[in-house]
Amino acid sequence: MLDEASGQELIEKVVFINRSAKVVKGGRRFNFSALIVVGDKKGRVGVGLGKAGEVADAIRKGGELARADMLAVCLKEATIPHEVFAHYCGAKVLLRPASPGTGLIAGKTVRAVLESAGVKDVLTKSLGSKNAANVVKATLQALLSLRLREDILRDRGLEIKKPQPPKAPVSEAPAGPEIPAPPAPPAA
Repeated sequence: MLDEASGQELIEKVVFINRSAKVVKGGRRFNFSALIVVGDKKGRVGVGLGKAGEVADAIRKGGELARADMLAVCLKEATIPHEVFAHYCGAKVLLRPASPGTGLIAGKTVRAVLESAGVKDVLTKSLGSKNAANVVKATLQALLSLRLREDILRDRGLEIKKPQPPKAPVSEAPAGPEIPAPPAPPAA
């Protein structure tokens, strides 16, 4: 799916579909809600909850809402810059950066948000409530609280230093006065 505003390819994931029933005189009336996550896999992600009488309409509405409020998150290459813990209502989410090649170690709800944002290597743990809507919002809150080192230094008004490569050790001994050899022991 192509984003009209920026012309980027967006991926849309259905996280959870809920069916609710209203009992009326003739029987039951069903209504559906769909929790949708949309992202461009380059650091922008959005969440939407669409409600309608049909599943397809609920998914379409959720996708539109998610695209309307996409947010940018800080990423460091294929992982996150630092460890973060966030909670939303009863849901708590812990995200930890991982070395390249680790992959996404996450449950399906947290995985949907992280994949949409473009994170490839991360360790996660979802604690507390398993309510999909709250877990998604806690994950999004955790991603939004991430900050890059350069941004923090810039906010504090400090100079951003580039890491210098280590200097090669000098193999020559320092030039100084020669130390005479100790005298030989007397012959017996």
